[in-house]
Amino acid sequence: MKNIKNKAGKYLGILSICMILSCSEDFLDTVPDNITTLEDVFTNKSMTEQWLARIYNPLPDMWNQPYDQQWSGQSDEADYAWTFPAINSGAMTPDNTNHNVWSGYYQAIRYAAIFLENVDKNQEIPAEPNGGRLVQQYKGEARFLRAYYYWLLLRQYGPVVLMGESSLPPDANFQIPRSTWDQCVDYIISEMDLAMVDVPEQHLNPTNPQELDLAQTGRITKPIIMAIKSQVLLFNASPLVNGNTDLSGFVNPDGTGLINQVYDENKWKMAADAAKAVIDLGYYSLYRVENEDPFRAGFLSYRNLMFDGWETEGIWLRPSSDMYGNWERHSSPRNSNGNAWNGIAVPQEMVDAFRMSNGLEIEDPGSGYSEDGFVEEGNAYYAPGTYKMYVDREPRFYVNVTFNGSYCPVVPNPGWSNVVEFFFTGNSGKQGATRDYPSTGYTARKNIHPNNDYRDNRSFARPAMNIRLGEIYLNYIEALNEYSPGHPDIVFYLNELRNRSGLPDYEGETGQDGMRTAIYKERQIELMFEGHRYWDVRRWKVADQPEYHQGGAFHGMNINKGENLSSKDFHERSVVFTRAPWEDKNYFYPIPQSEIDRNKELVQNPGY
Repeated sequence: MKNIKNKAGKYLGILSICMILSCSEDFLDTVPDNITTLEDVFTNKSMTEQWLARIYNPLPDMWNQPYDQQWSGQSDEADYAWTFPAINSGAMTPDNTNHNVWSGYYQAIRYAAIFLENVDKNQEIPAEPNGGRLVQQYKGEARFLRAYYYWLLLRQYGPVVLMGESSLPPDANFQIPRSTWDQCVDYIISEMDLAMVDVPEQHLNPTNPQELDLAQTGRITKPIIMAIKSQVLLFNASPLVNGNTDLSGFVNPDGTGLINQVYDENKWKMAADAAKAVIDLGYYSLYRVENEDPFRAGFLSYRNLMFDGWETEGIWLRPSSDMYGNWERHSSPRNSNGNAWNGIAVPQEMVDAFRMSNGLEIEDPGSGYSEDGFVEEGNAYYAPGTYKMYVDREPRFYVNVTFNGSYCPVVPNPGWSNVVEFFFTGNSGKQGATRDYPSTGYTARKNIHPNNDYRDNRSFARPAMNIRLGEIYLNYIEALNEYSPGHPDIVFYLNELRNRSGLPDYEGETGQDGMRTAIYKERQIELMFEGHRYWDVRRWKVADQPEYHQGGAFHGMNINKGENLSSKDFHERSVVFTRAPWEDKNYFYPIPQSEIDRNKELVQNPGY
């Protein structure tokens, strides 16, 4: 009971952030009605802090799917029943995109510049105990956030316009060309380094410095900046932007090339060093659940990572998330108790990526994989009569994917079977709904709390992990494999992730090419649905390769057939939807045409 109370207290501490400065939506959406001038804002402590909060406000919530953060549904990870990104149909143009953040992020960049120019005018904050240090912290936060929004723009649109240190007046000359990719990265990294000087190592509880101050969850710290630098430098070293001669014609009006044409191996070393620096901090550890059954331990460790793992593995946490209203309900099957929408579908191509419990790929000799028949006995992960395709797969498969024959991931409808039925006439199949069914015969399962009860509106608050140690391990070994193939850390940290999730040590090819394939696969599975796949296949410059499947026909089960759990007609690999063929112009989003029309120095991305 004491542990329950302690954890409840921690959650209440996190939820109380809506009352103070943080990333909480309620607070960040607050703009005082009596603000009329910047002088009003920056002479008042509360208003100054609210201005800083406005800079936090646009931070993306990766679990706000399928409506805002649609990256999974624009890659091979997912298909949405209600939202149809224009990129998937080939209809994306500079006037028609599903995720135009150009103006919104530039607005946040401007807010940050205004804050940095004016915060020293505030005399109320320095007058408080340790107030001078707090002002410096606020400057560091604003400086980092400005750099972070540039980073989000950079990875989505390619080289961007750097606006300089000052907030330009409305009558300034805004005919400004794009900076080169390398100039953008150099600026972002240098700004993050400056910000790191001013933000704390950790936010400690003022009444008990031996504990973290959970009321400050989401506020920028040195480790957060170090982790984001790892992301930036890994992308910067990747083939898309490191010596990509296919983009030799991507130039400014004056002929300046925007993507460097000479491969620089040292960029991989910089990325590896940045990731290793986070690991070496010693603040974080992979979340693990102990169980005498290694398979069960792997399952619980990976499943509960989303619920409890933030305490040991989370680096940058988001205290307020739309996972409860959007992600969980949109992914849960219709046999859930209450109103679940059953429509974030997982393509067969992702199902096939999961290994067997012995660590072998499904196509490997001796893996034990079979698509012949149905099991007579069930277990904790599937019911009797389940298709053998889903039997004896690695633990992460049963965490990430809900399939025909699996059990309801939340509290089930008491009048229905607890077994999820995706066949045509089943309790979550196509016949029973206009559109609340998965196009592939699978739904996403990760990060759905098993005790959710939608009829009683019962959900379980927990912070979302914007970045976690598992990602940092993967960043490190990918960069290390490119810079120093054969380094013992590569297999060591790969096995750390495999073992945590119930798999044996890696025994495949250990040459650079073999390890690259293994690392790419590990990222695909370990980080599934966490907002990485879309960016990974682009920075690797492999989106045009059939095995990465970013366009064309996608497969699943035959959702138009089947009258029972073991129906052969349902369990038939079928083309379930088709997307436009991949085009290389989709490596970057087009800049909105309205911006091109306003700024004559701003060149459009190739292909648009």
